[in-house]
This record gives sequence, structure tokens and C-alpha cells, in this order.
Amino acid sequence: MSRPGTIPWFARHELRLGWRDWLGMMTAGGRTRARTLAIVLVALVAFMHMVAFSMVARFAAVGLDPDKTTLVVVSGSALLSWSLMLSQAMESVTRAFYTRSDLDLLLSSPIAAARAFAVRIAAIAVSVMSMAALLAAPFINVLAVLGGPRWLLAYIAVMAMAATAVALAALMTTALFQMIGPKRTRLVAQIVAAVIGAGFVIGLQLAAIVSHGTLSRLAILASQPIVDIAPDIGSIVWWPARALLGDVAAIGGVLGAGILLLSISIAMVAPRFADCAIAAGAVPARTRQRRHASRFRSASPNAMLRRKEWTLLRRDPWLVSQTLMQLLYLLPPAFLLWRGFGGEGASQVLLVPVLVMAAGQLAGGLAWLAISGEDAPELVATAPLSAGNILRAKVEAVMGSILMVFAPFIVALALVSPFCALVAGIGIAIAAGSATEIQLCFRSQARRSHFRRRQTSSRVATFAEAFVSIAWAATAALAATGTALAAMPGVVAVGILAGAHLFNPHKA
Repeated sequence: MSRPGTIPWFARHELRLGWRDWLGMMTAGGRTRARTLAIVLVALVAFMHMVAFSMVARFAAVGLDPDKTTLVVVSGSALLSWSLMLSQAMESVTRAFYTRSDLDLLLSSPIAAARAFAVRIAAIAVSVMSMAALLAAPFINVLAVLGGPRWLLAYIAVMAMAATAVALAALMTTALFQMIGPKRTRLVAQIVAAVIGAGFVIGLQLAAIVSHGTLSRLAILASQPIVDIAPDIGSIVWWPARALLGDVAAIGGVLGAGILLLSISIAMVAPRFADCAIAAGAVPARTRQRRHASRFRSASPNAMLRRKEWTLLRRDPWLVSQTLMQLLYLLPPAFLLWRGFGGEGASQVLLVPVLVMAAGQLAGGLAWLAISGEDAPELVATAPLSAGNILRAKVEAVMGSILMVFAPFIVALALVSPFCALVAGIGIAIAAGSATEIQLCFRSQARRSHFRRRQTSSRVATFAEAFVSIAWAATAALAATGTALAAMPGVVAVGILAGAHLFNPHKA
């Protein structure tokens, strides 16, 4: 047992808090849900291994002396994964600044503050490494079974990549504090994390659209122009790719670079971490004095409730990174639409299910915030409105937000194909309404700060929302082609909604 106040004791404390946070996010604190989670995880692991088999089985025979095209594809895929690691690491570091309430305890403990915060950054690194290894496990395991145990060394390469992502995230977040201050950093860091997470994916898709007229990322990575301009096959640039392929020498170099960069980052950031955390904790307490008092605007109670929901959605800094990622992924379809303007290609048909799927997912998140994530339910209940009118005003706020986001896409699509625009508009409205209806069926009181844990409120609602969005997207895609088969996924979607009403815990 380590003595209280020592670095090992703080390390155990941070890892225990990280485990509790993950377990609470997955189970919402219920013991029965822990057993359900175990069953779901087993099924998910089996499913992911099947998906991994279909995606990487053909690469299992790649040896330690790959050609240049293989190195380009592996490096591009690794860079894509690393950008997602960096995005997650930036969000974790930012949350460590703003959402932890143990600052007074740490600063009063019998240990140097720099050491305590060095342990905290290291704990974030361990968390990101574990998540990265967990997500990569199905692919590595399939490759190891089909291609030999050397593929298991890829776990080390993945953890080294995660270490570099955490190091860079800590340096970037601290630099933002120094440049723009704690108040703006809370929002800017979330935007930067979302842009980093989606930027590389979007860049590859845009390049694929320009060169091949498709959204496939592998098409651009394996293209001959990219292979021709890539560095020579013996360049150090390919070390991460070679490490993922099981090259022991490359693994040693990548791991050493990751540990060195993380150590340098901890040494630079840890002494400043306390000041940043103190400044971040002081942000909510400081209010800006306004020169002119705001006046109440005359409006109906319904209009005031809608305005209140839109104001809260606009002010929520953590919601930005959640919704901005979904909106950024609409850029490649929008660019594909622009490229196909005036043509007779199938690009407009491809856009229809993408827009419908995105609308359903975005509406589900916004509906949870408006309906279940109400931080002042008692105050809203005192409004001179019935409960039905209050829910109607919240639903109108959600649907209004969806309209503002997707209206430009519908207008642009109408200029290319009015029929596809009509199908997409109807599909977006139905998908958003279905996701909102599911959230109404399984609403439960929570706080907006628990947005990351909304999936644990009801597993039935989570799966129903995902499947109904997929079903309506498939319906819209088939309807855009003019086939009568569109009725089949539509019937499935209606069945999912009927099942949601059947299991509705509030119907009594």
C-alpha cells in the first residue's frame, strides 16, 4: 500500500476516479445495468470482430517489407485515428480544467502541486491509451489470428500514438489559456477538438470527391498521384506505419518518441496546470457588469420557451463539440452536391440518406437536452402553460433548430434535383420527428452536464433512435431512386416507433 500524499497514491486516486467516471457514464450508477452492460459489451465485441474481419482480413498477409502503396494507406489510416485521439485528448484535458471539483484538496495536500498535476496528465494519457487500444483491439486481433502474432505488437504502436496525442493536446490547451484566457478557452478548445477530429476525414473525402467523384477515403490514399508524391520507401516518415505492421525497430523508435514527447509535455505543462485550473474555476463566478439593463421582451409563453431553449443551446460550450462534429461531416456531401450541380450523376441521390441520417441523430441529441436535460424543471413547471404545451414548445424549438441547419442543404439540392430535395425534406422532418418522439417516450430527469451519459438513460431509447434514423435514411435513399421498395424500410421504421411506444415507461 502506498502512503497518502505520495505520487503512487495520487496515481491510484486518479485512475480510480477515471474508472468510476467511465463506469458511471456507461451504467448511470445502476448495478443491474452493470450486468446488462457486460452482456452488451460481449455482443458488441463479437460484432466488432466480424466488422474488423470484413475490413482488414485482406491485409493480414502484408509482410514487414511492404510496398509504397501499402505504406501510404496504412499511414493515412493511422493519421486519421491519431487525429481522433488528439480530439479526445483535448476534450479530456479541457474537462480536467473545468469540471473537476477537487482543486482545493489537491492544492492543500502534502505534495508539490506540479507533481500532483503531472500525475493527472499521466492519468489522462493512460485513459486515452486504454480507449485507443480498446477500439483497435478487434482489428489487431483479427490480423493476429490470420497473419501471425507479430500483429500484436501493433498494440504498442497504438499506445505510443496515443501518448503523442495527449502530449500535444496538453500543450495546445495550455497555450490557448495563455493566449486567449480561460473564459474563451472553454469554448475554443471544444471547437478545435471537433475540427481536429473531423478535419482529416473531411479533407480526405473532399480530395476523393475532386479526384474520383466518390466519398471513399481509401480511393484517394491508394491513388497513384498520392503514391508518387509520397516520400521514399526508406524514409523515417513511414516508421509509424511500419510499427503498426509489426516492425520491432520501428516500434522501438515510435514508442521512445511518444514517451519522450509526453515527458516533455508533462514537464512543461504541470507547473502551469494549477494556475490554469484556478483561472478556469473562477470563470463561472465572474460576471460582466452591463451598462444597460436588459428589458423583458413581450411575447407569448410558447415563444418565450422556444427562445429559452435556443438560448441555452447556443450558450452550452460542451454541446458545441458534440454537434459541430456532426455538422462538419455534412461538408463533404455539400461539396459533392456543389460538384454535381447541373449534372445528371447520382451524387444528389447519395446526399439524401446522409442528410436524413444526420438530421435524426442531431435531433435526438437536441431533444434530450430540451426534454430530459432541463436544469430548471420546477421553474418551467410554474409557467402559465399546461404540461402538453410546455412539451410542444420544446419540440418546436428542436424542430426549428433542425430547420435552420438543414434548410440551406435542401435549397441547394432543389436547384439540382427538385424531386430529391422533396424526398430529403420529408425524410429529414420524419427522422427528426421520430427521434424526438423516442426521446419523449423515454424522457427522464437529468442535467445538461450529463449529455455524455444520455445513452445510459435507456438502452431501448438509444438503439431505437439509432435504428429508426437508419431505417428512415434507407427509405429516403430508395424513394429518391423512384423504387417502390422504399416502403420496406419505412415499415421497419414505423415498427420501431410502435415498439418504442409499447415499451414507453410513461404511457400509464
